[in-house]
Amino acid sequence: MKQTAMAQLEKNIRRRSLYDRLAKVISMLAVLFGAIVLAVLLIRVISQGASFLSFDFITGKFSTQAERAGIMGAILGTLWLMAVVAPLTLFIGVATAIYLELYASKGRLRSFIQTNIANLAGVPSIVYGILGMAIFVRFLNLGNVILAGGLTMSLLLLPIVITASQEALRAVPFHLSEGSIGLGATKWQTIRHIILPAALPGILTGAILAMSRGIGETAPLIVIGIPALLMPFPGSILDKFTVLPTQIYYWTLDSSLTAAYANLAAAAIIVLLIVMFTLNLSAIIVRNKFQQHLS
Repeated sequence: MKQTAMAQLEKNIRRRSLYDRLAKVISMLAVLFGAIVLAVLLIRVISQGASFLSFDFITGKFSTQAERAGIMGAILGTLWLMAVVAPLTLFIGVATAIYLELYASKGRLRSFIQTNIANLAGVPSIVYGILGMAIFVRFLNLGNVILAGGLTMSLLLLPIVITASQEALRAVPFHLSEGSIGLGATKWQTIRHIILPAALPGILTGAILAMSRGIGETAPLIVIGIPALLMPFPGSILDKFTVLPTQIYYWTLDSSLTAAYANLAAAAIIVLLIVMFTLNLSAIIVRNKFQQHLS
């Protein structure tokens, strides 16, 4: 009986080891497939758009003539949009996370809020565009300006920032806050001087992911009526604007009529990737400096 049990145990171990190796192989193949597809896309975009990249293309205004078209208006629109989205999303998102984690008592209300935040993170982005069009563009009569686009995009990114901030706050060692309160600090002083600095690297990580998604979103802005043909450069949050993803989208559609627009779209994609990598790199550097300071 004992030998039979040992044989069965060895059989189970071999089977589980086989499943483990099979899962690793499948995972590696999936990663390899994704990397190959990404490499092919990057090579295609760079080979098609690199020759169209020039100083005039980056600094020029949009034109109906493909050979004279520029994307400075879309670049400025993207930066203006992030200037509205980033502070608004971080302030409301972190404040909400602090309330839910450190102030709200456990109960039905807290569970209800948590469940809805988790559900909102999975809502399609075009739904937020419809919400932004109904509230900010029509009800508040802002029109399709940078402020309306920024508020709409903030709604989309808030669940991501709130969830990431909550996880960062939970990761702060409990003895830090207990020691601070034990030394006579108030709860808000403990949050401000102990918990928030310790959680800041995690909060910034969530913010980086959220801003990266916001830079690449197109559907909400198209729904609220962001134009593609925009001659003047935006100069304030109440100006009309366009952004790089929207410009790329419309140029891709126009490529069916004029082949040169496909090359313009590829060149704009390269610029968009550079902008995203630059913003992400700067945010990562800031996050690492905070981590070094805390350690």
